[in-house]
Amino acid sequence: MTRRYEVAVLPGDGVGPEVIAAAERVLEAAAATSGIALRLEQFPFGAAAVRAAGEPFPEVTRAACLRADAVLLGAVGDPSLDAAPRARRPETGLLALRQALGVFANLRPVSAIPALAHASPLRAERLRDVDLLVVRELTGGLYYGEPRGRYGNRAVNTLTYEREEIERVARVAFAAAGRRRGVVTSVDKANVLEVSVLWREVVSEVARDYPDVRLEHQLVDSAAMRLISDPASLDVLLTENLFGDILSDEAAVLAGSIGLLPSASLGAGRGLFEPIHGSAPGIAGRDAANPVGAILSAAMLLRYAVGSDEGARLIEAAVAQVIAAGLRTRDTAAPGERAVGTGEFGARVASAVAASGAAISTAR
Repeated sequence: MTRRYEVAVLPGDGVGPEVIAAAERVLEAAAATSGIALRLEQFPFGAAAVRAAGEPFPEVTRAACLRADAVLLGAVGDPSLDAAPRARRPETGLLALRQALGVFANLRPVSAIPALAHASPLRAERLRDVDLLVVRELTGGLYYGEPRGRYGNRAVNTLTYEREEIERVARVAFAAAGRRRGVVTSVDKANVLEVSVLWREVVSEVARDYPDVRLEHQLVDSAAMRLISDPASLDVLLTENLFGDILSDEAAVLAGSIGLLPSASLGAGRGLFEPIHGSAPGIAGRDAANPVGAILSAAMLLRYAVGSDEGARLIEAAVAQVIAAGLRTRDTAAPGERAVGTGEFGARVASAVAASGAAISTAR
């Protein structure tokens, strides 16, 4: 009997529902082509959930995410809630979701697409051979440390890490590097922060278990410079939570748009898959968002949550095919090029997936 995989879909806010609709269409095409049984069901999350249920991560959504094999998320954020109490802010729901799922390692692949080199402010030759993976620790650091809060004219956030938290994410990075080019660049601020001294010590200890992987340590400020000046020299970039948040968004300039980059957040069980961009309220509802990050996040869902590398490769190849054919969304269109909408781009990728699957079936 074929197993059916349950996917909790959280469209979220802003452009989230638009990019998720495209990703769902492509995901269903890849599943049908690969013989995978999927059930996708949507639940409220973020500002949409605040409006519907009074909180960003309601119990019905929490229960569905914990039942599911994977969670596919669009984006969260709404400027109208920026001044709301912390418990009602969409970002609070996102932090709670990550904790509930137990996902501690966020994988963000970054590669430069030659056909979109014009979209990056960097020179094309600097983008040549760029293919890196950011592995970001996701459930520790300043975002979760206690004490924290606002005390009149004083505010406090606490940066804290336990040895176990560092070790487990480091092992994810070293294992990934072993499947890639064999280099881990661990990012810290060990010349200033005691937490970074511990980070460097633990990562160095873990490295001994991976003799085929070379470890290098780099301070976060010089790593930020290297990411722009010599990105092709990086293989796996291992970072704590805040540094990873910043550096992976910086890395979007290499691809040409933050709308192009996917992510997978993994732990001991189910995974969370989402594009790295935010809710982009300024273009929400205009069919102008780039769905590639969401679509490639669906590919990562197939690879990591379903175990279907075939399905993931179908999606990745279809995205590359559609881009090579000249389709562009507004953020990546060169002057004079026609930009297509979110929905049309997603439909073209889904069609390419289906056509590739038919060709494979015929060849077999």
